[in-house]
Amino acid sequence: MASVGSPPAPELLMAVRNEHNKPSVFRSLLVIRLLNAWWVLTFFQPDEYFQALEPAWRIAFGQGSGAWITWEWRNQLRSSLHPALFAGVYTLADLVARPLPIIRPWLLLAAPKAAQAVFAAAGDWYTWQLAVKIYGADSSVSWFALFMSMFSPFQWYCSTRTFSNSLETTLTIMALNYWPWELLGDAKTEKENPKPARSILHTPGTLTSLRLSLILAATAVLLRPTNILIWIPIALATLLRPLFSRSNSGSDPGSTTSVLTPQTILLLLREALLCGTLVLSLSLTSDRLYFGQWAFPPYKFLYFNLSQSLAVLYGRNDWHYYLSQGLPLLSMTYLPFVLTSLYKPPSPTTTTSPSSHSKIPSKATLKTLTWTVYATIAALSTVSHKEVRFIYPLLPTLHILAAAPLASFFTTPAPPPTARSPLPKPRLRRKRLLASALVLHAAIAFFLTLLHQPAPLTVLTFLRTSYARIHPEQAATSAPIASLALASLASSSSSSASSSSSTKQSQGNELFALFLTPCHSTPWRSHLLHPALRARALTCEPPLHTNPDSPEREAYRDEADRFYDDPQLFMATELWPAAESRSSSDSEPATAASSSSSSAPPEDIPRYIIGFEGIEPWLHDFFSSPQGAGHNLGVSPKRVWSGWNGFFNEDARRRGKLVVWDTGLYTTVS
Repeated sequence: MASVGSPPAPELLMAVRNEHNKPSVFRSLLVIRLLNAWWVLTFFQPDEYFQALEPAWRIAFGQGSGAWITWEWRNQLRSSLHPALFAGVYTLADLVARPLPIIRPWLLLAAPKAAQAVFAAAGDWYTWQLAVKIYGADSSVSWFALFMSMFSPFQWYCSTRTFSNSLETTLTIMALNYWPWELLGDAKTEKENPKPARSILHTPGTLTSLRLSLILAATAVLLRPTNILIWIPIALATLLRPLFSRSNSGSDPGSTTSVLTPQTILLLLREALLCGTLVLSLSLTSDRLYFGQWAFPPYKFLYFNLSQSLAVLYGRNDWHYYLSQGLPLLSMTYLPFVLTSLYKPPSPTTTTSPSSHSKIPSKATLKTLTWTVYATIAALSTVSHKEVRFIYPLLPTLHILAAAPLASFFTTPAPPPTARSPLPKPRLRRKRLLASALVLHAAIAFFLTLLHQPAPLTVLTFLRTSYARIHPEQAATSAPIASLALASLASSSSSSASSSSSTKQSQGNELFALFLTPCHSTPWRSHLLHPALRARALTCEPPLHTNPDSPEREAYRDEADRFYDDPQLFMATELWPAAESRSSSDSEPATAASSSSSSAPPEDIPRYIIGFEGIEPWLHDFFSSPQGAGHNLGVSPKRVWSGWNGFFNEDARRRGKLVVWDTGLYTTVS
């Protein structure tokens, strides 16, 4: 017991301060992430839209709303829980906008961003809270973990995007925060503590935390089945803890043993079964309503991507990709500290959680998190198709691990507490280096969110506003609010190309826009908005009918491939196959029924053609050259808009400006 006049324990003061700061910290994080979401004005990868917002748009506004439903959804590879969440956001935004339709486009664009910003802020906040549990409320390391998350360029670039990986990352760190890490600890086998294991899971709030952790983890696994790779090492470390404790204890009566007993293991298994069944039942019900039949997307996900090897059609990577590129991209300038912590996990002293009296075994927890990173990266490295997003859920864990060496490098040890200074703070050092790192991170974030590939978003703003100007009556028609009973997709098995132009309500069935770009180069209905705006784009459907490594699979070329292989042939035979016959006979354009193409009517010439500027010579050769197959179609492509798309692009087909050409066949409305 402290003597009279002695200063309060620093741990207690910091615990009180931590509890007091929680609401204000979360509010600050929410404001920052809302600004972050509004600051992201660039295109990263199509899954942000086609695996979240497009199916959500279909749920909220019905099958006639023009959403593009990709092959993954038609073949039940994805869980409906993620788009159902954003469908609710769309429906709420539409309800709010009904009294004032002029703000409806803005609300429909902003609402998903705002919702994802909440999840991103929660991810930051739970990163901080788990760091507090591990390092202690009196440690500055937990604040370094929070600042690392806030100032991470990759977090700034991705956390507010509507990827399933972004939500998976938040769910994972939330589940890790609620996980009962106390089970990794040891207990004395003395008489005064005969049943420590039973007390751990029966202390106030601990069982509730376990259930929250299991529910959040199960949801993350259903969203992204590969998330289970994170939980296998944690589960094994917990369940096998008694073996390590027994081997280390020997026969010494004063030795330590694991707090995990057979009764506790049975309790864990029971809770895992109950919580998993609850989440699975919710998912099955949601998928049944969404697909119109019973479905289990995780099985289809693994079957198509692993057994059928369809994922490799979208890219192969070296086995060391996650080591040589993934970790550096996630970590940026944190990389030296991340590698240091992975090589030698930090070893803080056991600390007391401010929310309970149970001991958090920090050293065992950090070792378990380190081995979780190793195991997850090793397992994912065996799969040929790799993306940095796939290890994104590890980023908060990497921040927590690297926070200790980072804090040690940039701060001096805090002096001992005194009566005048009960909470001495460590002093910053190497301030110039720290400032340089922060400036570099800000520059990277600025470049990625504002300068790298902005054109795919700005071109849709041009098309959306042009459509509203040219067809004000059609643009004024609001999409009907659908019941949140998840409209069935079973009756809609059309191809991506046809689903992308499924709504034909505009005057004369006008095809407003044709995208001659690599597939999914821009968002779709979530940014076009207007259901009556007909548009078409090149597709990249995989050959589901072929076997892995078969000659048919190797020879397969999708629409985008065929266009870039031979643009003149593709336009003459697949886009406008009647153009050549029209060149030889001065007849009327062929009807849609005479086309052998299943993707679009043969003479469905758009008002606008959209493509990267590298295709401009191909368009002029086809439409304007006397030798071109389409020179008698009356099309004279003219640039009406162009957008800068960054300094470089790894895909040669996407280099240069993104351009909109007016075909000149439609009356221009000023």
